[in-house]
Amino acid sequence: MRAKPILLMTAHRLAILAYIAFALFPLYWLLKVAVTPNDLLYSEGIRLWPSRATLDHFDFVLRHSAFPTFFKNSLIVSGSTAVIVTILASLSGYALSRFNFRGKYWLVALMLLTQMFPLVMLVAPIFKILSPLGLTNSLTGLVIVYTAFNVPFATFLMQSFFDGIPKDLEEAAMIDGATQFVAFRQIILPLTLPGIAATLGFVFTAAWSELLFSLMLISGNDQATFPVGLLSFVSKFSVDFGQMMAAGVLALIPACLFFLLIQRYLVQGLTAGAVKG
Repeated sequence: MRAKPILLMTAHRLAILAYIAFALFPLYWLLKVAVTPNDLLYSEGIRLWPSRATLDHFDFVLRHSAFPTFFKNSLIVSGSTAVIVTILASLSGYALSRFNFRGKYWLVALMLLTQMFPLVMLVAPIFKILSPLGLTNSLTGLVIVYTAFNVPFATFLMQSFFDGIPKDLEEAAMIDGATQFVAFRQIILPLTLPGIAATLGFVFTAAWSELLFSLMLISGNDQATFPVGLLSFVSKFSVDFGQMMAAGVLALIPACLFFLLIQRYLVQGLTAGAVKG
């Protein structure tokens, strides 16, 4: 009888380890190809690690390609989009959670409707709208597009966090003389830091890895983001996998650092410090 729980626990942990290995293996292979010299990529066949490693691909990407420009553009677009969307989603999510107003359910239905259309179907209309405004081949245009597509989902995400916070906290603050906005800023927002961090992380990652609109709306390398920049390593007759994988490894760094910075907010409780009873 005692052996059964031990077997179940062992099987459970082995399953978790197998899943982790499955999830991390593409990242490991990305790094492996990035440090493999070109003359060994095809001659050695499938190996867990090359017989000779090199950093030449990273050196070329950083010093002899336009990747630093792509990297900077992606940071500007992703960071700006994440901040703007999080601010808008926090305000609109709070409004949907706390207030009843005319047309609220129609507004929610309209926001849900915007998430139902395939993005590729909207490329031509968006290009038609942005072109007369001079927002094509522009980072500002990309930020506007990314913001428009991420605000609805981020709003629902933030609304779910606000719904989990008791209204008694605001009512107690307002009884003590605080206005609705002061109660929101000083009481509610600190309790929704995990939600804000989750929203920031989701939007930043979505904008960082987005390819379709960046490819269709940007025409010059000086405004291209890194997903489009990766295509520069693909020529008409060949693909430089070593340099492409090295660029991919470098592109992972900002996302990893970003999540390291916000991880403590992701794991803390939503109602820490709430009223007792």
